[in-house]
Amino acid sequence: MRRVLVFQHVAFEILGTLNPLLKSAGMRIRYVNFGRDPQARPNLDGYEGLVVLGGPMNVDQVDRFPHLRTEIEAIQDALDRDIPVLGICLGAQLIARALGAPVGPAVQKEIGWYDVSVSDPGREDPLLSGFEPTERIFQWHGDTFDLPHGAVHLASSDLCANQAFRYGDKVYGFQFHLEVDAPLIDRWLSIPVHRAEIAALDGEVDPDQIRHETTHRIAGACDLSDRTFGQWIRLFGREKRGRILASR
Repeated sequence: MRRVLVFQHVAFEILGTLNPLLKSAGMRIRYVNFGRDPQARPNLDGYEGLVVLGGPMNVDQVDRFPHLRTEIEAIQDALDRDIPVLGICLGAQLIARALGAPVGPAVQKEIGWYDVSVSDPGREDPLLSGFEPTERIFQWHGDTFDLPHGAVHLASSDLCANQAFRYGDKVYGFQFHLEVDAPLIDRWLSIPVHRAEIAALDGEVDPDQIRHETTHRIAGACDLSDRTFGQWIRLFGREKRGRILASR
């Protein structure tokens, strides 16, 4: 049975729609929950893929969250091993940092449903092949990253130039949240720390409007999620090409 390692940071950031897809593909999933065990030192031996989930911290908070350095080192190890890697939100930012790209605050937070436009290279990418030129996708982030050297730019939004990238042919970073379903979005909107974050934005984000839009968009979003993540899972069958020399 093929095994995939998942880095988790908080209880409410989970695999979501990706979980049943991995299980249906016969994957054995092992979580490393850094929120519970910040001193964990995961080893990639025996694993054929890595997923790095989102979280409320930013990549520069290493003094407060020393596991972030551990994760960057593990991502670099995964790059060297040429195994599939998927980073979502914070996970994408950690991949970007592992590849030597700057990561920092965005001009404006994106919380809710936003238009994401696929680049010309993105239209030819195996994972984004099911995207329309513009898709309405759920977001929740305040940081962003520069495009890593050697990476392919796949998607952008009006407020965030780098919404998705590919490095090599097996490593993907998604700033947006394709893994969410309706219950997960409602859960995020109900979490006290998130409610406080929204309140601090002085009316820029309306949770009721997000819930309303979710009812109309979630079915299509979940279908897009299944197609996109399904293509990523297919990368597990690809032959390894040897050591990747990442720009760090």
